[in-house]
Amino acid sequence: MQNSKQESTQTTSLGYVGLGRWLFAAFVLIIVDQITKIGFDHALIYGQRVQILPFFDFTLLYNKGAAFSFLADQPGWQRWFFTALGIGASVFILWMMHKHRTQRRFLLALTLILGGAIGNVIDRIAYGHVVDFLLFYWDQWYYPAFNIADSGITVGAILLVIDEILRLRGQHVKSS
Repeated sequence: MQNSKQESTQTTSLGYVGLGRWLFAAFVLIIVDQITKIGFDHALIYGQRVQILPFFDFTLLYNKGAAFSFLADQPGWQRWFFTALGIGASVFILWMMHKHRTQRRFLLALTLILGGAIGNVIDRIAYGHVVDFLLFYWDQWYYPAFNIADSGITVGAILLVIDEILRLRGQHVKSS
């Protein structure tokens, strides 16, 4: 009986050690995101563009809304709405990471989303907007400017979809 309890405690402890690594990775993403935002905010003036490639510029833009400037034209309530949404999503992600702490691909996806969400929440609290500085375009077409946090959220969301597809394929194969 005592061995079973010790094994359970060791497994839980090992699970949390692994989870700590994922949380550290999210922390690194947040730090890189914040350093790059501060750097571009100090190096460029608002709206300035610096061409790097024929289809890519560094620029400095502020987004008071969500992805693709959704609700950016509102009078200010969206700042706190998206801040609360980011905090709520972060709490939910932490719970999901704890619940599924043995699923590496799933944890990687959640780690990227968590780091990105917190990075943008920091901006909303500190500045009232999110700092964007990466701009891709072709001829007259422009993808909305974004940042490292947005990249983490996007890559994490893509990994979530891939993880779910692979998980379902694995279940389907097992049931055949």
